[in-house]
Amino acid sequence: MSELPDRRLLLVHAHPDDETINNGVTMARYVAEGAHVTLVTCTLGEEGEVLVPELTHLAADQTDQLGRHRIGELSAAMEELGVTDHRYLGGPGKYRDTGMIYDDERNAAVPHETRPDSFWQADLLTAANDLVPIIREIRPQVLVTYDQFGNYGHPDHVKAHRVATYAAALAAARSYREDLGPAWDVQKIYWVAMAESVMRESLRNLREAGDTTTFEGMDPDGPFGPFITPDRFVDCVIEADGYLDRKMNAMKAHATQITVDGPFFALSNNNGHQIWGSEAYRLVKGTAAPGPDGLEHDLFAGLE
Repeated sequence: MSELPDRRLLLVHAHPDDETINNGVTMARYVAEGAHVTLVTCTLGEEGEVLVPELTHLAADQTDQLGRHRIGELSAAMEELGVTDHRYLGGPGKYRDTGMIYDDERNAAVPHETRPDSFWQADLLTAANDLVPIIREIRPQVLVTYDQFGNYGHPDHVKAHRVATYAAALAAARSYREDLGPAWDVQKIYWVAMAESVMRESLRNLREAGDTTTFEGMDPDGPFGPFITPDRFVDCVIEADGYLDRKMNAMKAHATQITVDGPFFALSNNNGHQIWGSEAYRLVKGTAAPGPDGLEHDLFAGLE
């Protein structure tokens, strides 16, 4: 690889489309600013539902070709965002989408039965060893992944969190696996977040507009589950600043998974911008460098 730019960002996600929903604006912004953005996707998303009627035959319970199809969707999405360095953990298809069920609290959970080749069943050290050489090659100052709950409980999100966390620690150890490259210590690690205030205001606007189906069952003034982050834990917010269209186009590229013209994404202009154009993060390693409003607006803030 040729000499890398001074700023380098690594994102570790579970399935194709997770990166765009959570970090599309962020990725597009840093690519545009000349940073090196690397995406590592842990599975092909083979167990996803298929929203395009003429492609339902690709589903896992039919021809089981959805994963291969989603490779193309991810490539198209990355083209929209300008990301040229996107990889699959251990190579495409090494770790299979685990799938999910909903528990009694309506959070995602591990299915009662999982395949031996599922990401959930993968040995943690083996999976981490597939990520360590990427960290040591790219030498990112910033790593982005999920929190310990995987945002909403999906087992592959939880596993991606564990793999990224373990791999970052191993990659920094000078004495660990010299064959995987020189040690590299990631300076800042962030977990993706959905800020409570943003969700409450967006829900309130939807309910006042008569929409009772989007985010059904969520009360703007009621308790939220663990997938919502209290504002006091949000350290950094990246705003759209002209990149929302790229994010929405990248969402459209994930056509089997996302219906961009449906109510979930086609909210009122202000509401849609607020939810999808504002990406929040929790800093869990490194030193925050907040601005006058108490927040960072740059994942590289404070780094030389």
